[in-house]
Amino acid sequence: MLFAQILVDGVLLGGLYGLMALGMALVWGVLNIVNLAHGAFIMLGGYVVYFLFVAGLDPFAALPIAMLALFALGYVIQRGLLNLIVRSALLNTLLFTFGLNVVLTYLAQLLFSADFRTINPSYAGANVTLAGVTVPLAWLAAFLVAVLLAGLLQLLLDRSRLGRAIRATAQNLDAARLYGVDPRQIYAVTFGIGAALAGTAGGLYGLVAQITPYIGATLTAKSFVIAIIGGLENPLLVILGGIVIGLAEALASLYLGPTYSDVISFGLLVLILVLRPARSLKLA
Repeated sequence: MLFAQILVDGVLLGGLYGLMALGMALVWGVLNIVNLAHGAFIMLGGYVVYFLFVAGLDPFAALPIAMLALFALGYVIQRGLLNLIVRSALLNTLLFTFGLNVVLTYLAQLLFSADFRTINPSYAGANVTLAGVTVPLAWLAAFLVAVLLAGLLQLLLDRSRLGRAIRATAQNLDAARLYGVDPRQIYAVTFGIGAALAGTAGGLYGLVAQITPYIGATLTAKSFVIAIIGGLENPLLVILGGIVIGLAEALASLYLGPTYSDVISFGLLVLILVLRPARSLKLA
């Protein structure tokens, strides 16, 4: 029964991990940018939902506000700054997003302090038991939100005019320009959507873990691994990649100890960089 419980916990946590990686995979696939500030966007989304919760708003009701706030932030950053170097050398975008991550992290520390914050609504400890396996309702709700947003993102990319413009820009920039697509606008909207997804993931992350200004680096690395595993084209496969990481961490925690869960993620990161470096940086 313990093994079944670990599997359920791993799947639920993996769904949240997949949501964290969705925004990175989208930006990476369309702009060919590995956004090293992605974890900082997750962290900021967590703080937005936390302070709205402290103000009396239910965390799940606060998620749309976090999405809008992070979309606006991502759009402005891309449109005003990152668009200036988006087609330059890969190193330039890596340095820019790394610097952005440092700035956002230290601004968060300055504004919010380094104290640990947790989002604890009245139903945080509620759960249901099925066949002897306990399912935390907050974790289940976070998992369902992740799958729902991945499905909506897939519909947006496949069925909407904006989604077709995003796909066209990612596949053939020159052809997209010929059809009247403004790449700068598409890049800004795409980066904004990626930031919005990250902000949503941050709000849900605060329900299951503690928020500090320094969680971004670890979550960026996990998102990177998941994006590689799930690929950059299909949002639902990104969620599946997150479940793979969630299960790997849960099993490592069971058989090796809880301190080894992060080692699994970073170990996979190292293996991917060593065995498939071209795909890792989308150079082939």
